[in-house]
Amino acid sequence: MANPLALKEDDLKLMLAANVHVGSENANAHMEKYIWRRKQDSGIHLLNIGKTWEKLMLAARIIVAIENPEDVVCVSGTQLGQRAVYKFAQNTGCSYIAGRYTPGMFTNQIQKKFMEPRLLIVTDPYVDHQPVLEAAYANIPVIALCDSNSPCKYVDVAIPCNNRNKHSLALMYWLLAREINRMRRVIPRSEPWSVMVDLFIYRDPEEEDKKLADEAAQQAQAAAEAAEAKEKKVDGAFAAGTGAFSEVKEKTEAFTTEKTAEVAAAAPELNYDQTWAPPAADAAGGSWGDSAPPPMQ
Repeated sequence: MANPLALKEDDLKLMLAANVHVGSENANAHMEKYIWRRKQDSGIHLLNIGKTWEKLMLAARIIVAIENPEDVVCVSGTQLGQRAVYKFAQNTGCSYIAGRYTPGMFTNQIQKKFMEPRLLIVTDPYVDHQPVLEAAYANIPVIALCDSNSPCKYVDVAIPCNNRNKHSLALMYWLLAREINRMRRVIPRSEPWSVMVDLFIYRDPEEEDKKLADEAAQQAQAAAEAAEAKEKKVDGAFAAGTGAFSEVKEKTEAFTTEKTAEVAAAAPELNYDQTWAPPAADAAGGSWGDSAPPPMQ
């Protein structure tokens, strides 16, 4: 029978695409057992993805063993992991601290935000050193996403991965949340999870604004090109109409000239120098006055 917790080919492709296996140039002595090899050209350490998957499954089993999900606290002091931590807490029901960690949240009982978690998950042990230290004071087990140069002091379960890339952090928290829900039987293992990994990726507001500005500029340019093409089309139609009108005008003028010449040739010649004379008297005699009747008495 196949192991249901074994690494699948699709998950392996996702991890390689997100650069989960890419470490840093430096290496910590406690992380050497998770390093596969080192690149000769750039000097970057490559992590063993098989061990990354094994530690991920171990962390999921530890988290599922906590009866109350709210007793698990996930912390991310890095900006790239804050959205991933928030979505992880939303899909698993655990508590989260995104942003600056207030010292004394695990040790100072008079503090307003005092918490007593049973398990702590940190995104970067170097950045989140304060909650890791306080967890050691309070005897709280710690699960950490560790790079090749991350300090492992007070860390109980180190998951080797790239914690400096937003895609890697998003994928690791997505895989962990999916496995937790599968172990809790919230989602079936035979079907893909409906929640996409894109929701866990950090979105830079400046990049989003720049993207929106580029899209607006492209739309404005497309509208300007469309208006220019429409104007050229109208100008072409107007020029064609002007040409047709000129042709009709020329034909009309030629026809008028021809008809005028024909009428002038058919009409009798008129002499405008002749003076007007009254008509001659009637041959019967007398003038117009003689033929008039006498006035009435």
